[in-house]
Amino acid sequence: MSAAGSEPVFNVPRVITAILALLVAVHAIRELVLSDDQNIEFLLLFAFIPVRYDPSVLAAGSLPGGLGAQVWTFISYALIHGDLIHLSVNGVWLLAFGSPIARRFGTLRFLGFSIVTAAAGAAAHLATHLGDLQPMIGASAAISGCMAAAMRFVFQRGGPLHLLRENDADAYRVPALPLATALRDRRILVFLIAWFAINALFAFTATPIIGTGQVVAWEAHIGGFLAGLLAFAAFDPVPRSKANSEVAK
Repeated sequence: MSAAGSEPVFNVPRVITAILALLVAVHAIRELVLSDDQNIEFLLLFAFIPVRYDPSVLAAGSLPGGLGAQVWTFISYALIHGDLIHLSVNGVWLLAFGSPIARRFGTLRFLGFSIVTAAAGAAAHLATHLGDLQPMIGASAAISGCMAAAMRFVFQRGGPLHLLRENDADAYRVPALPLATALRDRRILVFLIAWFAINALFAFTATPIIGTGQVVAWEAHIGGFLAGLLAFAAFDPVPRSKANSEVAK
């Protein structure tokens, strides 16, 4: 057992630290190394651009990357941010919601889960923006998936939010509630309503919220969130237990 006071001040999973470092490195390279023309080329190659999936655009070769970019941009867009405000906001939310999921899933499962939720966010954006020329960037769809996944266990008895047990490793191993049961918890319902209300605000205002001229891709948020909610069970390594499935009161 560790001596009192030996707990690190910032107990962040290594995979979260590595992802944050990668996000910062990508942004620093774009801002400090690439020229304006190179930065545009970088975005055309790695941002998610719905018009890329128009067969006529692909045949004409007007966007770099070809068929490969049609695949990797479902993920690579999540590593790119518009400015420091965009990067900082997503970094804070990644720390808050990615950390509990990384502690529960472990590195490989967490990375796989993040890829699935990022791709789901891109798919939702594509479905609602067919033929759009505007690039989509940012990690918020994958982070939305982490929010949904965290909701599946953090409110439970013995979980991270029960009795303020944030630093107890066992709190991240409590068996998760079945989805149907979890959706009957009032706190989870309040969280869901608030989350969807915020995204509805983005949808109806279409106002740049984060950084200059950046409109929130709320459809991608919803795609990532729903994927996280539904895919949680496939990635969760903690066995289900009916005996421990009571919702914390």
